[in-house]
Order: sequence, then C-alpha cells, then structure tokens
Amino acid sequence: MKVAIVKYNAGNVSSVLYALKRLGVDGVITDSPTELSTANKVIFPGVGSAGAAMAYLKERDLDKLIISLKQPVLGICLGMQLLCAYSEEEDTTCLDVFKQSIKKINGSEKVPHVGWNNITNYKTDLFKGLDENAFVYFVHSYYAELSTYTISETNYGGLFSSALQHNNFYGVQFHPEKSGEVGNTILKNFIEL
Repeated sequence: MKVAIVKYNAGNVSSVLYALKRLGVDGVITDSPTELSTANKVIFPGVGSAGAAMAYLKERDLDKLIISLKQPVLGICLGMQLLCAYSEEEDTTCLDVFKQSIKKINGSEKVPHVGWNNITNYKTDLFKGLDENAFVYFVHSYYAELSTYTISETNYGGLFSSALQHNNFYGVQFHPEKSGEVGNTILKNFIEL
C-alpha cells in the first residue's frame, strides 16, 4: 500500500504523515507526478491560503495532475476547498472537481471556526463504524454549502458540508489527523476504500 501526501505550499503535511504511521501505514510526502500517479491512495491536505496554494500547484502542473487521478483522493481542510470550483478566499479559481463555491463564514459565529464539533448524516463508507454525531476537530474560516456532493454535515451558525464526495474524490473540512480515534477511523476507512 503506497499512500502519497501531496507536497505543496501548505501546512499540516507532517501531521498527516504521523497519523498514517499510527495506523501502520507508510506515507510519502511528494510533489512528484510519478509518485502521485502510481500511489494506491492520495491525500491532499492543507492549511494556508487558497490563492498561494493554487499558485504553487499551477507552477508545477499539479493542478492538472490532481484532477486526472483515478485512485481514491482525500482532500483535507484547504485541500477539500481547493477541490471545489471557486473560493471567496482571495477570489481564487480552484480545481473544479466539486462544482460548487467556497464561501466565507459570516454572521454571528466566531471566525475562524476552531475546535471540536460533530458531524452528522453520513452517506459513505468513509464513516463506517462511527456513531452518528461523532466529534472531529475543525480550523477554518471558509466552508462549502450543502450540495449533492455532501456526505456529512455540521452545524456552525447553520448547516454546511463537513465532507464531500464525487467519484474517487473525497473531501473533509475537518482534520482527521487531529481528531483522535474518530479521525483514525476515517483515515483507516479511506485507506481501505
């Protein structure tokens, strides 16, 4: 089992690598097109800004590579947002796997949304073995609205998509690598897809 973690101008790649090691899975952090294309699974993590991240991906043609992948791909936080069509963050055109926009959290809620919150209404095996309303860890200022791609929901001043799926592409707004046993289960389920 070869799991490639996309190396790009965004944080948290090391914490994803350590989370995989806890599961007994070897991962490699890489921006090599060959390694990404031949991996059994690809994880597309991210902490940072949409504009800078997309610029880095485009400079290296990783934008075209990622959308061409046929194996299961998991976007985490910014990685999930970049898999959408557009982000209000820095007016950024993204990868367009999920045909929807990322919007800034507004209203009376504190921004960023930081801390533990629950996920509900699961729709795929990514959440196999989890109790409904499991708690996961979030850090984000932007969100995806509910859509036909939504495979779990979270309420923070209104419902939003805490996870998305389209074909072999999955995205989670939360950080499974920082979400304890629930996060380990989600990562294990992804590895076993």
